[in-house]
Amino acid sequence: MRIGASLFLIAVGAVLKWAVTYRTSDVNINTVGTILLVVGGIGLLISLFLWASASTRDRRTYVADDVDAEV
Repeated sequence: MRIGASLFLIAVGAVLKWAVTYRTSDVNINTVGTILLVVGGIGLLISLFLWASASTRDRRTYVADDVDAEV
């Protein structure tokens, strides 16, 4: 799951949890919103962790030889 998808799930979950007041007997919309918030938050944390580890793994250290050094 990418960062954009995680943010989308968080946004949809927040809308369902706090903005929708419709009641149904089959599905509790507040619970669905909470589940989407949690899944989106976990996905965001995993995405950020993988992004941070990939950016540190791609770094390379180059050491320039000192041409004036005596051998």
